[in-house]
Amino acid sequence: MLAMNTTAHPDTVLIIDFGSQVTQLIARRIREAGVYSEIVPFQSAEEAFRRIKPRAVILSGSPASTVDIGSPRAPQAIFDAGIPVLGICYGEQTMCAQLGGKVESGHHREFGRAFLEIEDDSALFDGVWARGTRHQVWMSHGDRVTALPEGFRVIGTSTGAPFAAIADEKRKFYAVQFHPEVVHTPDGAKLLANFVHRIAGLEGDWTMAAYREQAIAAIRAQVGDGRVICALSGGVDSSVAAVLIHEAIGERLTCIFVDHGLMRKGEGEQVVSMYREHYNIPLVHVQAQDLFLGALEGEADPEKKRKTIGRLFIEVFEEEAKKLEKEGRPAEFLAQGTLYPDVIESVSFTGGPSVTIKSHHNVGGLPERMNMKLVEPLRELFKDEVRALGRELGLPEHFITRHPFPGPGLAIRCPGPVTREKLDILREADAIYLDEIRKAGLYDAIWQAFAVLLPVQTVGVMGDGRTYEYVCALRAVTSVDGMTADFYHYDMEFLGRAATRIINEVRGINRVVYDVTSKPPGTIEWE
Repeated sequence: MLAMNTTAHPDTVLIIDFGSQVTQLIARRIREAGVYSEIVPFQSAEEAFRRIKPRAVILSGSPASTVDIGSPRAPQAIFDAGIPVLGICYGEQTMCAQLGGKVESGHHREFGRAFLEIEDDSALFDGVWARGTRHQVWMSHGDRVTALPEGFRVIGTSTGAPFAAIADEKRKFYAVQFHPEVVHTPDGAKLLANFVHRIAGLEGDWTMAAYREQAIAAIRAQVGDGRVICALSGGVDSSVAAVLIHEAIGERLTCIFVDHGLMRKGEGEQVVSMYREHYNIPLVHVQAQDLFLGALEGEADPEKKRKTIGRLFIEVFEEEAKKLEKEGRPAEFLAQGTLYPDVIESVSFTGGPSVTIKSHHNVGGLPERMNMKLVEPLRELFKDEVRALGRELGLPEHFITRHPFPGPGLAIRCPGPVTREKLDILREADAIYLDEIRKAGLYDAIWQAFAVLLPVQTVGVMGDGRTYEYVCALRAVTSVDGMTADFYHYDMEFLGRAATRIINEVRGINRVVYDVTSKPPGTIEWE
């Protein structure tokens, strides 16, 4: 695989993950400030610290309690290295516990919105919050610091945390009990920018133009004179990866697009057109609808759907790789659009639920029988960075801004047994829904929207007759970071128009509902 080239990022901020489900947001905020950041689990933090030689360290939150025996700790080498350290929530507590302070449980807990009283000026607050002011923050703690280590002073308090923000300017150690990384702390991103720019002295030179050059050089170094086949799904991630690799090695890249019959209406044709006509990238279009739909026919279990689709993808690629070998174009490398969240979520840092969340991504490697090496040029990037790289590479804006679409496609948006008939019904309803969203000028205001065909049929009256047909659910969410989200607040006129079109134009649906589920902080994935 294309490993993270930390030597190309001398100004790295290392984030030690103690198990918080929003640790990724810390990395995103640091990168938004123009500084490269990397997350490592606390179990391997000491080795990573020596290898990466970061310019600053951030300690994340955690569901653990520092008062428990065996709870996670930061390597002592971090505090002895003379570099800035910022502790967040649990990070503050373990920093204090390790440096001679005291943490206790059983005090007033704070979960959700709270207000921070700024007690003193600090480089962390410089230009953002002034002494004597009060600001909204997001808390999530049961334990709290009750005594500070030597050298620290209080710079902020809250109702449930007398040491809600502390600083030791001499050693450049800072800590906060709240979460600056979540959008519920409105000025949190500015505080993190202060930490990396004003306190750590790092320049904001992490750009996609620089990454493009580094990635192309890394691809050429890894591949040499070899050939690459790219697993092209038609989504933004694999498409950006393909264009980037093509820029690096040209005709030695062959894209393989497996049309599994689970895409949205017309998307397969759009993919073929874009790559063959606009980019002139060698493309093999595999018509595998019968293979996939036959294997999925009647399957209701969502995890089995995922595994079936993943297994068939590998089998198809094996077959296509053998064909290329017979044609005298053997491929030694397989390219994938794996992103940094895929890498993080496919490793269980604390034994949490993220182990199986990304089961439809093959970030764990390939079967040994394939005897191919992975090229993953987007492995260091978040989704918004991939879009920025796509613009840098000249991909069409309408393609770059497409809503996220999961690898298993419509199979998981058709709960219950999968049939061709149900997929066709869903495809038509989904197309009408998106068409109405675009006509209303709402597409770019929504982070993700799609239709779901529920495994429920209801009796309805249409005209003079009764019907017994499916219920279609519409979902739309807004999100800044993909980690937290809220349902989009449509007006009733829009919903009525979309529902009427779906019921009138799609045979098989006689009722439409709107999903108003929100995604609070701490949950992992929307699909």
